[in-house]
Amino acid sequence: MIQVLNILYVVAGVILLFGAAVFVHEFGHYWMARRRGMKVEAFAIGFGPKMFSWVKDGIEYSFRWIPAGGYVKLPQMITSEALEGKNDSGEKIPPASPLSKILVAFAGPFMNVIFAFVIAAVIYLVGLPVPVNPSIIGYVDPDSAEAKLGIQPGDRVVEVNGKAVKSWQDVQMNTVLARTNVLPVVIERDGNRKSYQLTAKVSEALGLKVLNLDPKGHPEVLDVKSGLPGEKAGLKPRDIIVAFAGVPIAGKEQLIDLIGKRPNEVTVMVVERNGQQQTLSITPFLEPTLKKGRIGVSLVDSGTTVYQVQRPGPNPVEQVADVLEKTFSTLSALFHSKETGVGVKDLSGPPGILAMLAYYLKTDYRLALSFMVLLNINLAIINLFPVPVLDGGHIMMAIIEKLRGRSLSVRTLEYTTTAFALLLISFMLYVSFNDFGRSSLFKSMFSGETKIEQPDAKPAGPATNPKDGASVPGK
Repeated sequence: MIQVLNILYVVAGVILLFGAAVFVHEFGHYWMARRRGMKVEAFAIGFGPKMFSWVKDGIEYSFRWIPAGGYVKLPQMITSEALEGKNDSGEKIPPASPLSKILVAFAGPFMNVIFAFVIAAVIYLVGLPVPVNPSIIGYVDPDSAEAKLGIQPGDRVVEVNGKAVKSWQDVQMNTVLARTNVLPVVIERDGNRKSYQLTAKVSEALGLKVLNLDPKGHPEVLDVKSGLPGEKAGLKPRDIIVAFAGVPIAGKEQLIDLIGKRPNEVTVMVVERNGQQQTLSITPFLEPTLKKGRIGVSLVDSGTTVYQVQRPGPNPVEQVADVLEKTFSTLSALFHSKETGVGVKDLSGPPGILAMLAYYLKTDYRLALSFMVLLNINLAIINLFPVPVLDGGHIMMAIIEKLRGRSLSVRTLEYTTTAFALLLISFMLYVSFNDFGRSSLFKSMFSGETKIEQPDAKPAGPATNPKDGASVPGK
């Protein structure tokens, strides 16, 4: 019963928070249009078929099935029939001035920024859980380039690509957004710091650059494939692998390396299940292509993610400034895709955004609020791109109209806006499809345990986070 209530809480919270971001954006357009005396035909949250609707004062209000945005239908601003439907009223409506169009278009993103600052103010008052996930290195392959440079287990990464890091999330973020695969990395040992030039590799699971450094912690079984050695040995999802062939395990890559060296050899594996250690006997099979041993399971870096509450939280300006820095760094990485490896495939659509929001709600409502600051600022920035169908496109066309002294052809505007609307829908479907393709990533996000410590709690020891490097912030 408690589990059902928790699911209902997360679902309701996601709908409420995401809906609130869309609502304030569309309300900005609606409020400014009414203030400027413009005609409003419809106010919708979502796209596609209606869930339910009602009419008041000649305006149709509706909730629709596709939770990817919303719209205010304003016939005096050229909009897209692909998104908002056709205007069949035949009513003669006087044109709106370019200034009115600019103000109405700008009001939506502006309201998202105001909403972000309001949420940030709440976070300042209630505090913000900060992950305590120190970037301490676990296993280092003795044959690796990193080991030959002198990097050892227990060393701590303190700087990547010229930016200070405090957690593995910071390490991964700075690695992904770097415009090169050879990065300056500062590592600390016993209070002494040394700089290295380390080469990042592309992770098969993430499709993004990662350093060849393993977080300290035990790997956890995510999936067990039917009929293979893992299942035959009795491994189960969420088993934590403590030792293999008598070797204590300090990281996922170490375990994979050990398994690869023992094809067809009966091996003792120690796992932790429900707090109790168990000994299993397993025989890796020889994978013919790689010529290495495999056991047929998916692994994630395990551990409890520990958060300590910072109270008061960061002030609103600091929070928004941090979001802006991350957002523009991500956009820069996208524009320099050849150098960074970050592409459109790495963006999240509505499924990914909703999944992240659900994860944070499941962990702590304050983390969900912090994600909402990022979401609202991102919505504001993206909607101001000078692309027809987005608010920035309406502003651009209104400026052109003002400079020309007359409006652009209605047919040209309609065709252009509809074409870009179809491109936008296609883009949303593409990134959403990629979200579903990252199902194993979502499983790892939700598989780990979390712990929230209050400010007076004892400092937490090293902990690993299963979602390290899981996503690129952005839309």
